[in-house]
Amino acid sequence: MEWLKAIQTLRAGRRAGVLVTVTEVRGHAPRAAGAKMVVALDNVWSTVGGGNLEALAIERSREMIAAEITAPEVLTAALSDKAPYQHGVQCCGGEVTLLLEPLPVVPSVAIFGVGHVGLELARILARHDIELHLVDSRSEQLTAGRLAVLDDAIAQVHVHNVPVLPELVVGELPPGTHAVIMTHDHAEDAALCDAAIRNEHLATIGLIGSRAKWARFQRKLAEDGNSAESIARITTPIGVPSVTGKEPAVIAVSVAAWLLELFTAERRPAPAHREAKA
Repeated sequence: MEWLKAIQTLRAGRRAGVLVTVTEVRGHAPRAAGAKMVVALDNVWSTVGGGNLEALAIERSREMIAAEITAPEVLTAALSDKAPYQHGVQCCGGEVTLLLEPLPVVPSVAIFGVGHVGLELARILARHDIELHLVDSRSEQLTAGRLAVLDDAIAQVHVHNVPVLPELVVGELPPGTHAVIMTHDHAEDAALCDAAIRNEHLATIGLIGSRAKWARFQRKLAEDGNSAESIARITTPIGVPSVTGKEPAVIAVSVAAWLLELFTAERRPAPAHREAKA
């Protein structure tokens, strides 16, 4: 289905959209109840009947996207030559009710290093409606058996097995992704930090490790030509300070709570439901 593929494309690219569905038809209309269309700021997939009806739906959908409205809306249009038209006359003689459902941009997280802590963190985050990227240079960490604990995930899980240069994945992540660096190798962590701060499309960059590790990384990143401002984009240590402990599950809970706080900060209050009459 074209509209379903469109939703998946928008979600994966972290782009907002609106799903438009014909919910009720009275009299004659171009499409029957159940017809769907997806609207983005720069594209439209499928159709709910064309003409003034569809143009109104597209116009209102794009207003909703621009205003970051998250509450569904109802739009009713009369297809009569006596009705006021904004985008040409449709005189089928019926009346169509459309449901406009916002498709919000969901959070995106990339975990670099799916070791003990990384897998525990993935298990927690997988229970949320997010795009979750798991990246590791060790294929044994990404086997189907090991990741079976994520089989019931609510999140969309993307697995990246990159034995060579895992930092190349950084440039392929959707804009606004929160990157969490916790690999088994400090050299790999350093390379990922360097790649991350050179890519401005990331929302945040978090690094797990000690103060001594961070001091070494700061010197190395500066020697490699990174500015102090760029290096400061990296947050370390990560996690909620009040949650302490060295067990993988405890660290994962702390980091997950930190990320959830970031997700909350990204959200905006949803305006009240509004019914539009055409």
